[in-house]
Amino acid sequence: MKHLIAQLDHSLDWSTLPTLAQAVVEQAIAIQQIPAPTFQELRRAEYVATRFAALGLTQVDTDDRYNAYGLLPGKHRGVPGVMISAHTDTVFPADANLAARAEVGIIHGPGLGDNSIGVAGMLGLANYLQQQILPGCDFWFVATSREEGMGDLGGMKAAFNRLKARINTVINVEGMALGHVYRAGIAVRRLHITATAEGGHSWLNFGRSSAIHGIVELGARITTIRPVQSPRTTYNIGMIEGGQSINTIATQAGLWLDLRSEDSAGLAQLEREVMAHVQAVTRPDLAFGVEVVGDRPAGTIAPEHPLVQGALAALAQVGIQGMLESGSTDANVPLAAGYPAVTIGITRGGNAHRLDEYIETAPVADGLRQLILLALAAANGQ
Repeated sequence: MKHLIAQLDHSLDWSTLPTLAQAVVEQAIAIQQIPAPTFQELRRAEYVATRFAALGLTQVDTDDRYNAYGLLPGKHRGVPGVMISAHTDTVFPADANLAARAEVGIIHGPGLGDNSIGVAGMLGLANYLQQQILPGCDFWFVATSREEGMGDLGGMKAAFNRLKARINTVINVEGMALGHVYRAGIAVRRLHITATAEGGHSWLNFGRSSAIHGIVELGARITTIRPVQSPRTTYNIGMIEGGQSINTIATQAGLWLDLRSEDSAGLAQLEREVMAHVQAVTRPDLAFGVEVVGDRPAGTIAPEHPLVQGALAALAQVGIQGMLESGSTDANVPLAAGYPAVTIGITRGGNAHRLDEYIETAPVADGLRQLILLALAAANGQ
């Protein structure tokens, strides 16, 4: 794969790359201006679908999960193709101020790096291929939904189920991950744990079980858990809710718990420890319920895999020393199913998930070149 990457780099015409990079930045801002909270991605999906059609892709479509699809037919139609994906949803509410502002070398805008520039980079790849070279196999371009928050990778799960018989490789794009190659998808389990109690007046009924006291006690117990360091395993209580008033013994309360591990067995062990604490604080007048609200599967490919080595080689061709990473991205889904998949970036930036999020504009050309090289190498390696 390294040799193929080098051959491609020397044979391709890069004269249009600066113009393409500028167009990708402009496209990213246009995408970023369309509100797309998780579960509300339809407008953005429809916009991307129009761009797919304008680029000459075929079988352009959107589904009921608000994924957008487009096909670039390759030379060899009878072999499995490559899926290029980038998620469209953001963590910001529909009424967030999405105004973008430019400074020297950077552009600020909520969701611009995560992941409008990733979606725009995917469109840039389709544009380059249409203008320059016919890939060795079919390319399926998919703008996925439901990657953030409580989306539970619902868009990718639907898209992968639809296309898995037609592909054998997935390249996922996260806007600000340039220089990183995610080859392992960590397992994620999300729980909504609720407590219910009889409640009453804080003075007259003092001593009765309180749902809030129960949730606080459970939370305190959870924070004493010391997960194993290898495989890396973590937890986080992200939200706590409940109660009616300051002088009411609460009848209901809840917490939202995020559990993660590089290994499915490590995640299962952590969840068992949490459930043991739930049982320990349960009493006849204090009941708990546990609802699974997120389940992201784990998967990995070896560092020596040709796709991983190809991603590192593509970075090396643009003068970047790549770093191997693990994380939770849309690539979790194909990795868990045993398909080769990596997540790569288009540029660098910072302040993800904040209103002052920003991207750097200078690295976009290198990010596109890296993506083009890896995509073509994956296709030609069929």
